[in-house]
Amino acid sequence: MNTTAVLIVLILVAVTLALTAWAARQNKDADDHYVAGGRVGGWQNGLALAGDQLSAASFLGITGAVALTGFNGFYLAVGVPAAYLLMLVVIAEPLRNLGRYTLADAVGARFEGRGLRAAMAAATLVISVIYMVIQFVGAGLLAQLLLGVDFPVAVVLIGVLMTVYTALGGMVGTTYIQVFKAGVLIVTMLVLLALLTAKTGGNVVGSMQDAAARFGDKVVVPHRGGTTEALETVSLTMGMVLGMMGLPHVMVRFLTVRDGRAARDSAQIAMWIFAAFFLILPIFGYAALNLVGRSEIVADNKAGNLAAPRLAEELGGNLLFAVTASVVMVTILAVLAGLAIASSGAIAHDLYTSVLKRGEVSPRAQLLVGRLAGVGISVVAILVALWAKDLNIAFLGNVAFAVAASTTMPVLVLTIYWRGLNRYGAVAGLLGGLVASVGLVAVGPDVLGDDHLFPLSIPALVSVPVSFLCAWVASVATRSRADAAGHPYDELARRAFPAHPRPNLGSPN
Repeated sequence: MNTTAVLIVLILVAVTLALTAWAARQNKDADDHYVAGGRVGGWQNGLALAGDQLSAASFLGITGAVALTGFNGFYLAVGVPAAYLLMLVVIAEPLRNLGRYTLADAVGARFEGRGLRAAMAAATLVISVIYMVIQFVGAGLLAQLLLGVDFPVAVVLIGVLMTVYTALGGMVGTTYIQVFKAGVLIVTMLVLLALLTAKTGGNVVGSMQDAAARFGDKVVVPHRGGTTEALETVSLTMGMVLGMMGLPHVMVRFLTVRDGRAARDSAQIAMWIFAAFFLILPIFGYAALNLVGRSEIVADNKAGNLAAPRLAEELGGNLLFAVTASVVMVTILAVLAGLAIASSGAIAHDLYTSVLKRGEVSPRAQLLVGRLAGVGISVVAILVALWAKDLNIAFLGNVAFAVAASTTMPVLVLTIYWRGLNRYGAVAGLLGGLVASVGLVAVGPDVLGDDHLFPLSIPALVSVPVSFLCAWVASVATRSRADAAGHPYDELARRAFPAHPRPNLGSPN
């Protein structure tokens, strides 16, 4: 047990619990619990968005991937700033204007029907569980290293803390925690960067140059493989950029702000934070390779997920190691809380209230079901995390991005921008993309190894077009059905873009 780390973890957890207790007084109804009452400002939401993405999958997974695989590990991160630029231009404001609690609400502004809402909820749950597994694995490994407890015990303890955050504070508390931990993580990374730069004689990219000198240029340039490897890189980047616009716990954040302008501002703030953050991670990865060593990184965790804390130990001894690992622990807890809110909203608001009870549920009952659903989805994620302990969590993150890019993203974009989409097309796009993305991962090389039936680990290059194709085919095939059209498209466009000329990407024909 690392006593210093335990003390710092307890201090940070105490701060977040105090924020949760304060937020609990404001978490009075379903509006507060799911979207913080729509009262969050642009800069606050920008920091909270940054907090959502500056997670175990990015800080731990990408640092480890660069340390073990060289420059190609950077592909796991390069798409995030681009994704937020696309999000700023395409979806932030209209989603804020159309949604209420969940992504299904935004689609429901145009298409009624329990089947479509159920399909959106199912996609939300699949994506959220995958992403929760990532956070549980990262937190469990760190807690195992710091506290000396078994991995399963660590994961369960973290799950209990997360449940307290979500049940008491809701989205109000989660937002405050995200802002707090984003600030702490940014400061910690700047300290690491300053110490590392001093160690390399004031050269910010000195770690990369040292790695090239010791291990050859192959570690600092993109690896040029065959056609399959090139397609894998394209597919990975495509999944990252497009998938960000479908991640439920990220997109729901745009429903917490006051207005469309705040939604745009928050996306812009987050984009600049990510641009700086993800430029720094490869430097940390190469520094870990140089200072910690490949064999020691693999000895801690064969996927490289503990390279960043070990680098901190090399730079600043046990104190900096403890601070870095503790901050990452709190980062993971905050991300888990946001995921629990998004997934519990899909269960309580979409499946239970809208699908099963047809809207005949009191706000108090919906809030209770949402809290219980958060506990249930956490149990499922914990069980999967126990199996996924040795997988690289950056890879798991990109699987989540690929599923989001193939399900919720196409339906959201087509709902907002394509006049010809109908209810059957939206359902077909969701289900087709879900089956294609999950199915191709299941028969891919990371699951079946050399016996794989599909050559790409990340299937976005195939599954995203499949989703759009399914939506188009089903919409064209059923356009004559009276129950398919939904609300008039012009009404939706006026709501989505109240201060701008409404888009029109074609007629149903």
